[in-house]
Amino acid sequence: MSAPAPAEERRGRRLSGRTAWVLGLLVCVLVAGGISWFASGHPDGLEFVAGQTGFADAGRDSATAGGPLSDYRTEGVDNSWLSGAVAGVVGCAVVLLLMTAVALVVRRRRR
Repeated sequence: MSAPAPAEERRGRRLSGRTAWVLGLLVCVLVAGGISWFASGHPDGLEFVAGQTGFADAGRDSATAGGPLSDYRTEGVDNSWLSGAVAGVVGCAVVLLLMTAVALVVRRRRR
């Protein structure tokens, strides 16, 4: 068994890129899939003002309003918490895939 590293050495250590990436991904999944449960169910500021001023019904639904993940819910999942959690995790996965594609394109252009 080796002695613990002095404080000066421990402060100089850095996370590897892979470790930082995995930790970041875990935080995103935790926030999107778990902590989102605590989000308010009340309308956001714009929806609230639209309701107060009477023009809330004048808006039109977007083209994706009937989609499987619309309104932060997963179609076909009855449990409201699980439905929102799945939608959040799927959203994280989509953003991860898009950003990975962008990073690969940018890296190829620099070569």
